[in-house]
Amino acid sequence: MTDAASRFLAEPMTERESMALQALWHAAHGDWNAAHEAAQSSEDADAAWVHALLHRQEGDDANARYWYRRAGKPVFRGSVGEEQDAMLDALLSHSTR
Repeated sequence: MTDAASRFLAEPMTERESMALQALWHAAHGDWNAAHEAAQSSEDADAAWVHALLHRQEGDDANARYWYRRAGKPVFRGSVGEEQDAMLDALLSHSTR
């Protein structure tokens, strides 16, 4: 995880963040329901990518594969933690924060 990702997770969540970043923040803070709600509330590819991660976390691989397809991403082969770190780094790199 980059320093930017660590700083992002240490800060309070604000509404100015994309729904994908909001979902990742909630997931990293252990609130799967809030993360899922945020991911589900957006139709963009980034939110679909996070949605896939959330279903991997709960062990629903079939549903996760559906969301990877919606996101246009391959199924991640590393751990959920590694994927979450990679997502944070990728999404923060093109964020307008």
